[in-house]
Amino acid sequence: MSNTLYQPFKKMTFDNAHCFLSGEALSAQQQVNVFPKWLTDSYNLSDVPFKMLDESMVTYAAITLPCSDAVRQKLDDLENTIQTAFEAGYQAVKNLDPDLLFLWAAKTVYGVIFKEIQVAIRQQHTYAEGFNMSQGLIHKFSMLHTMLQQLNHELVFENFKPYSLFLCPVKNAENEFAYRDEINTLSFSLRIKDFGLLLCLQDNGANKVYHQDLWAKIEGKTLHPIQFEELCAKVFYSAYLFNRLPEYQVITTDDAIYLETMPLRGMSAKPIFDDWQFKTYGQVAENFWKRWGFLLLEIIKNPDKPMSFLLDDDGKFKPAESIDLPLA
Repeated sequence: MSNTLYQPFKKMTFDNAHCFLSGEALSAQQQVNVFPKWLTDSYNLSDVPFKMLDESMVTYAAITLPCSDAVRQKLDDLENTIQTAFEAGYQAVKNLDPDLLFLWAAKTVYGVIFKEIQVAIRQQHTYAEGFNMSQGLIHKFSMLHTMLQQLNHELVFENFKPYSLFLCPVKNAENEFAYRDEINTLSFSLRIKDFGLLLCLQDNGANKVYHQDLWAKIEGKTLHPIQFEELCAKVFYSAYLFNRLPEYQVITTDDAIYLETMPLRGMSAKPIFDDWQFKTYGQVAENFWKRWGFLLLEIIKNPDKPMSFLLDDDGKFKPAESIDLPLA
């Protein structure tokens, strides 16, 4: 297989006539579901609405990618591995190679990005200025696509991981499905079965370091759903505060493609995260806790110490069984 990487962002190629991952021209309408059939069938998602950035609605089943037969086979292999682990639960997911979880989450988020770009291009087709996207987003999305090509190339992350990954056992309600993404920060969370999975897809592990004190207290502990959603709120917010645009060098050899990362600090002495604002965090937490009905004024009643279900006033972990709230 050629070691030439496909780069759709160079010419903004987001039609249905080329494979999303390889760029191969498709002779027919070949599509693959971003949210796989095993997942949509298990949680009855096929006709469930999915809100796009422009507030329009599609269904989970309608989010598809143009895909060649060769790439589909690679995706099927990944899906089979993920499905087997997810259906078995937390321990099986924990035993997976984290790079596979990253690839699966990256495929999901990139699939949503692809659909968003298609919608935006169609909507702006009639405008004289055409379709525009910031160079920062193009850089991030393009690098995510490059990393995703580990599915169809021998692509090696050279002495680094491009992501932060948090996996927690969670006491979820039966048949729970809680999915969330934030494409501007490339953040992903999923809470199903007996676990919650949370990733920042392009931070070189910075968010895991940022929350290392909290993670040391909760790693491996079974969480109430509201506790996992609190962790998600904290990480999604810190991903927003992350002020670096990671740079990577792609080195192609006959045997493999190597991805090297540049130091995050670069030439700047500025901290890599902007200052944490409790009110803004409270707004994020309010959104993540919506199903339990907590409002911003309650969450930040003490502005210096917002409401927390993860830690008590002494900074110690609160056991899930001590939380008297419904699971869903």
